[in-house]
Amino acid sequence: MPFVYLLECSDGTLYTGWTTDLEARVAEHQSGRGARYTRSRLPVRLVFSEELPAADARRREAAVKKLRRPAKLALIKQRGQENRQPIER
Repeated sequence: MPFVYLLECSDGTLYTGWTTDLEARVAEHQSGRGARYTRSRLPVRLVFSEELPAADARRREAAVKKLRRPAKLALIKQRGQENRQPIER
């Protein structure tokens, strides 16, 4: 099942995406083969993920992308703590 995820970039910004293979997608971002946005902001850290059916994941990604930063941070605090990974430098 697909995942919606939030990454924290090395400059403190947040990136939202969705994928069917979370571990592989985070590895792509980390290696510089992910989104253009994250390539120049390495390393990244997974701070939130949520597993949803495919159509719901795309809608949820769009909704999360529309949120302002404070709302995204609240989402991370509320549901993302168990998903936090250390940032690799």
